[in-house]
Parts: sequence; structure tokens; C-alpha cells
Amino acid sequence: MATFQSALFSSPEGRSFNCYIPMPFKTGMKIVLTNESGKNLELLFYDVDYTLGDKHDISDLYFHAHFRRENPTKLQRDFEILPSVSGKGKFLGANICVQADKEKYLDRWWGEGEVKMYLDGDREFPTLVGTGAEDYAGTSWGIRNESANLYQGVPLVDNDKMRFCFYRYHIPDPVYFRRDIRVTIQQIGLVDNNDALYKKGIPIYRTGAGLIGREPDSFGFFERQDDWSAVAYFYLDKPDDDLPPTQRPEQRMQGLGWGGPYLGQIQ
Repeated sequence: MATFQSALFSSPEGRSFNCYIPMPFKTGMKIVLTNESGKNLELLFYDVDYTLGDKHDISDLYFHAHFRRENPTKLQRDFEILPSVSGKGKFLGANICVQADKEKYLDRWWGEGEVKMYLDGDREFPTLVGTGAEDYAGTSWGIRNESANLYQGVPLVDNDKMRFCFYRYHIPDPVYFRRDIRVTIQQIGLVDNNDALYKKGIPIYRTGAGLIGREPDSFGFFERQDDWSAVAYFYLDKPDDDLPPTQRPEQRMQGLGWGGPYLGQIQ
């Protein structure tokens, strides 16, 4: 776990989960904590702060969050940070983590894919398009160091294991939608003409239409398959959304050798 702070979350010593996202409710609310570690919890602490009697306008929105993981992602299919959601609302942002396939791709840069936001009927072309993972995280020319900002940052950089986590919250730059929304990021990396990947005989495919094998003297972007996960946060004009159910614990925790400061490892 990483020590960090932002406008929506914090972990002052890298041991806690603090959330400051407003979650308005009109008739009632319930918070449920489920232990899916496979081990009994010896200690559990929590603090919930709330107010009652607030007057809500009919246009006030409900808070939603959705987690998903793909391990590995599919060639030429963008990873969905937020699958298609119908309704009216506001995209608040996301926490995104990548475990790059070091065995397959060595230590090559994995994050050249564009973030795409499909709004209000977009199908082939998105309304909003970024220029790479590092730009979405508020840095540039790769992700090299940990950082923390109110609205964007990088809590984790592990070059040895090729693990990276970053976040972006659209608070000063809100993303509104009136009919539907879908948010994705491409799976693209960089390769050069002396790349050891080509010498190892690993199939390398250029980005773009069709899967085209890379020439030995080429330089540019190529399609990748890595382990991506994300939690998307958004407000919607209804308490229920049409997203798929949360993945099973074994899918979410596969390969993550961490079970908490006192619980040992999750196998």
C-alpha cells in the first residue's frame, strides 16, 4: 500500500482507506463490508460520517463505483475503464492499475494508449480523446516516479515488477453525459529497431487496422496484452446501473500476494 492524498481519497501512512466522496441519499442508505479474503479478520475498525435531513433537489445524482480487471487484455480491444452506462450523469474519474507483462515484453513502455470517452450516442469515434496514460495521470514522457495531486497522481511505481497505479479525478474538468457513457484506454506500447522483443521471436503487431507483423527496422507503437484493473467513479440519475456484476474474488485478487498487515498472503 502507498502513502498518498488526493481530493477524494487518502492513506496518510499507507495503512488506511479514507474516502471523502459525497454520496447523497433520499429515503435511506446501507453500508455493507464483506470479507472475501478466505481468512477470519481479527481486527476491524471503521468510521462513517453522515448527515440527516438534508434537502435534495430532484436533479441530484446518485454516486456509483465499478471495478473490473482483465488479465490479460485482448489485442486491439481497448480496456474498458467504465463499460457502457445508460442514463444522465457525470463521470468523476478512476483509479487505474497496470501489471505489465515483463516476461513477454521485458521493460518496454506500456502506456501509450489513448483514454477515450464515448458520450451520448458515440459509437465509432469518442467525444473526448487523450494522448497516453502518463498524460491522463498528469505527468509526461512515461511514468517514472510516484506523485500526488488533488486530482491526478501516481501512488505506485514498481519498475522491478512493472507494476504501476495512477488516478485522475474530473472535479475541475467535469465530464457530463445526458444519454450514456463508455470510457476506455488503448493497449499500446513502444518498440524500436534494435528491440530485444523482435530478436526473441515474440510476435509484435503494429497498432491500427488489422494485426500486421512488425518489420525488424521499424520504430513505433505496437499492440500489447497486460494485466489492467480500474475502479471508475460516476454519478447517475438513478440508484441502479446496468453494469455487469462485480467479478469474483479470485478474478480480482489473482496474483496479488498481499493479505493485509496482519493476515499474511492471499494465495
